[in-house]
Amino acid sequence: MSKTLLSLGHGYTAQALAKRLIPQGWTVLGTHRHADHADMLRSQGVVPLQWPIDVSEALNGVTHVLSSIRPDDDGDPVLRAGRTALQAAAPNLTWVGYLSTTGVYGDMDGGWVDEDTPPDPGGIRGKMRVKAEAEWHAIDGLPLHIFRLAGIYGPGRGPFAKLRRGTARRIIKKNQVFSRAHVDDIAQILEASMHAPNPGRIYNVCDDSPAPPQDILSYAAELLGIDPPPEVAFEDADMSPMARSFYSDSKRVRNTRIKEELGVVLKYPNYRDALKSMLEQETT
Repeated sequence: MSKTLLSLGHGYTAQALAKRLIPQGWTVLGTHRHADHADMLRSQGVVPLQWPIDVSEALNGVTHVLSSIRPDDDGDPVLRAGRTALQAAAPNLTWVGYLSTTGVYGDMDGGWVDEDTPPDPGGIRGKMRVKAEAEWHAIDGLPLHIFRLAGIYGPGRGPFAKLRRGTARRIIKKNQVFSRAHVDDIAQILEASMHAPNPGRIYNVCDDSPAPPQDILSYAAELLGIDPPPEVAFEDADMSPMARSFYSDSKRVRNTRIKEELGVVLKYPNYRDALKSMLEQETT
């Protein structure tokens, strides 16, 4: 049976997934907002659809759906445009994935969370995500899977460029710990779930080594053979409200479920392996 993925918000993570699926014979339809992105998507083998779209029409013949579009002040844009269409298409869909964030757990002061930890976000973005998750869950019969992603990094999204420019800073905040996920591991986790659907399931998506952000910068500088950037106390750091908000939560995220239920073996179980690989890819 042919498989067709409708990728709503076909950005960094979804593109990594498409690179795995298209060689296997999948058809991938990807939405984009800017007209000049269409040629780029076509070059990757993706059928481009400029957002906004007629969701009902786009779902014709689709077997799998992935939504990477974040909620806004008015809720989830996909559900505003296509809740009724998704409800109507639900019996014909094999798998639906919604990309959420580990930010829904809120601040744990460095403690551990898993998928059974009740969401308790402190910030507005986390609260919007909790609401969006609930709205997706409310669509009867939809084979929905929620993926709560930690901080995403990978080729083009690493610390090396800022270090080379001399603009990187090691922001120091006591007990601050983040979890991360390499984009290639996110893609393989999504694919593994597509092969073993379990509607209603929630998965944390992260590596095995939560760490303070300054440790990543220090190791990246070591790989480049340069001095680490200066330390700046969080209280003294000149940061945008958005950047500062990322430091409001400190937690360690467990990823046991993706391993035990989906059989995932992480390609990059820690930031050291990932950064080494990213630098090698830059120089080859």
